[in-house]
Amino acid sequence: MASILSLARGTIHRCYGVTSWQPCLSTRAHRNSLNTARHNHVTAASAEQATATTEAPKAKSQQQKKQANQKGGKNAGGKADKKSELAVTPKSEDFARWYMDIVREAQLASNGPVTGTMVIRPYGYALWEFLQSYLDRRFKETGHENAYFPTLIPMSFIQKEASHVEGFAPELAIVTKGGGKELDEPLVVRPTSETMVNHMFAQWIQGHRDLPLKLNQWANVHRWEMRTKPFIRTLEFLWQEGHTAHATAEEAEQEAQDMIRVYAEFARNVAAMPVIVGRKSRLESFAGANSTYTIEAMMGDKRALQAGTTHNLGTNFAKAFSTQFLDETGVRQFVHQTSFGMSTRMIGGIIMIHGDDMGLRLPPQMAPIQVVIVPIVKKEADQEGVTQAVDALYAAAQQAGLRCKLDASTEKTPGWKFNHYEMKGVPVRVEVGPRDVQQGTCVVSRRDQPGKAGKQFGVPLEPEGFVTYVKDLLHQIQDNLYAEASAFTEANIVDVGSYEELKAAVAERKWARGPWAGSDADETKVKEETGATLRCIPFEQNSSNLTCFFTGQSATETVIFAKAH
Repeated sequence: MASILSLARGTIHRCYGVTSWQPCLSTRAHRNSLNTARHNHVTAASAEQATATTEAPKAKSQQQKKQANQKGGKNAGGKADKKSELAVTPKSEDFARWYMDIVREAQLASNGPVTGTMVIRPYGYALWEFLQSYLDRRFKETGHENAYFPTLIPMSFIQKEASHVEGFAPELAIVTKGGGKELDEPLVVRPTSETMVNHMFAQWIQGHRDLPLKLNQWANVHRWEMRTKPFIRTLEFLWQEGHTAHATAEEAEQEAQDMIRVYAEFARNVAAMPVIVGRKSRLESFAGANSTYTIEAMMGDKRALQAGTTHNLGTNFAKAFSTQFLDETGVRQFVHQTSFGMSTRMIGGIIMIHGDDMGLRLPPQMAPIQVVIVPIVKKEADQEGVTQAVDALYAAAQQAGLRCKLDASTEKTPGWKFNHYEMKGVPVRVEVGPRDVQQGTCVVSRRDQPGKAGKQFGVPLEPEGFVTYVKDLLHQIQDNLYAEASAFTEANIVDVGSYEELKAAVAERKWARGPWAGSDADETKVKEETGATLRCIPFEQNSSNLTCFFTGQSATETVIFAKAH
């Protein structure tokens, strides 16, 4: 125990110095400008506006004035605010900083008081709730029940499974005092629950009629990460973790594969996130698992994100905890187990795969607000007619089950509201002014296509026709976001036939796909020399008579190497 405690405690001590994921501001002037931008809710311009450094000075100045006019509240008066600067770093300029800016400006999360932790704000938590509601329904449809296990785990539990200890020791947070006294045994703050679950399974499972046992819990976990980023990697995060026990190895293997397909279904159909489903290599598998399955997604910077995993644990934990049952012949057998999890990391994936220089672009299936209605009134005489029109649209949208917001506030200009809801990633914006009321139409803009391309005039103001149009548009946006992300992914996967080709692909920030028959040592060498890891062995294998690009030996599988978040 001493060596493990020393390692874990040393990790905790080092982690007091973890670099915060608060945005890095290089100068006092830049800090002040961003504070001003936050105060005024200034949002980003388009990618073209942010990166067009070759424009003529006069044209650029005119564009800046236009942006400033839109960003202010009532006191803007159509004049440029000299203190205002873009609040979001262009995505192409600095992807990491762009991501941090989006998290801040879209009000998804803030720094926690402990370095490396985050406070999830209501808008960010709403995204988690959509993930939670969808998966919770699917888990129950597939025979799982919710339960809850303690956060504090005896250190002796962690030590029972050797590879589990080795895999998690550097990330453990350990409690050694309670009530002002030294504890008889150190307690680990939950990094995952396999050991605690097995302790209870050993008590609950007696005979074959107790199987299968399929549980899920919604919980927080703690892993003392050295480099943190909100949603992607934090000291504490939210997740669900499923734990099942089965009578046979075949049942456990089927469960692990079934649940990774549930994750893929959510990613594709709800998050509009194309993923590659596959098996992890031995080196990349979960500590204590016989095999690990994963969904891998390509982010906007072409790095991979492991968005969800399932694990076939075999009898490894069952043997460590004596989790046994009497089979139909009266013989005691060890149970075969699985575990699976998806976390708030998925929210980070949605930001990175769909976001642009103006902010979030949320898939309608996950958007807390699917439609925002903005009335445009300049004269008191127009107020009543416009108000009646937007109230009718809002009521119809709500009745149709759309998540709709009517922003009739008068503190901010319509231009400010447009930028604000673009930053929030609201899929559809509706504008209604006095001329629209006279013509019986409204203007609808789709978030996935900025500018004139995404704006439609002449949409029916009549509630039934309006709802029909918007529902169809939301389906189009969901499909388009998935198609865009799929095209981006496919364009940045390179088929390689040699190690040199892999190196070239990784140097270009692309994924390398090729036949593989390498050893663990070969895999480690690729990682050390290129920074790329073996992301997965895809379920879909389309080739035969393969030759390993690294060893030149005969290969039976194609794998994907890439740099990852």
